[in-house]
Amino acid sequence: MIQRPRDRALILCIVLCLLIATALRSGATPARAAAPPFRAPVDGKPGPESWFVGQWYGNTVWSHDNPYATGQGLHFGVDFNTPCGTPVLAIGDGTVFAVDGPYGSAPHAVVIAHADGIFSLYGHLQERAKLTPGQLVHAGDQIALSGDPAGRCDLDPHLHLEIRRAEMRETVNPVPLLNIDWQHATAGIRRNGTTFVRDLDNPDRWVAIAAQPDVVFGGVRLNDYTRSWP
Repeated sequence: MIQRPRDRALILCIVLCLLIATALRSGATPARAAAPPFRAPVDGKPGPESWFVGQWYGNTVWSHDNPYATGQGLHFGVDFNTPCGTPVLAIGDGTVFAVDGPYGSAPHAVVIAHADGIFSLYGHLQERAKLTPGQLVHAGDQIALSGDPAGRCDLDPHLHLEIRRAEMRETVNPVPLLNIDWQHATAGIRRNGTTFVRDLDNPDRWVAIAAQPDVVFGGVRLNDYTRSWP
C-alpha cells in the first residue's frame, strides 16, 4: 500500500505525541547548561561610554616587552576599560580576603574569597577600598571605584579582574565563569589586547579566548616562542 504525504504526516504526529507523553509520565525534563556562577564587575551594557573589554585573559598581544613574567608570560586577568570612578561590584557572594596587598595590581586592589577555594581580585582601583578583611559582601555590592594603573586617570583607565584558586597561587580564565554578553563585550573597539600571539610553529594553539591556559605564578614561561606573530 502506498502511503500518501498526508498519511505520513499523521503517523509522524502520533509518534511525536507518544514520545512527549512518555517523557511527561517519566518526569524527564530537557537538560540545561548551568549558568556561569558570577556576574559582571560593572553595571550596564558594554559601550564606548560605559565599559568594554580592552584586553582578554591569556596569550594576548602586548605593545612592548612582555610584562607578565610572573604569570608565565600570559595576561592573567581580563581588563574592563571604563572611566575612572566607575563603581566596581563584587562578582559573587564572599568574604573580603585582602585590601591593598600583598596581592594585586597597583595602585589599589581588593581580593574577595568565594566558595570552593575561588578568589576574585580587582586591580587598578582609584583609591583604597573602604572594606575590612573578613567583611561579608554579596554579589552586586559596590566594593570600590575603578582607576588607572598609573593613578592618573588619563593614561589607560580600566579595571583588572582575576579569578584565582589554589590559595591565590594560580589564575584561571574568567570568561566562562562570568555571566556577561561576551559577544558584544568589546563594543566593536579593537585594541592590542583583543588579539592573541600566534606561535608560527604551532599556529592553532591559544588563539581563541576559550582556549587560554591556566597560570601558575612563578612557573616557566609558556609563550617564549622562537617564531611568533606579530
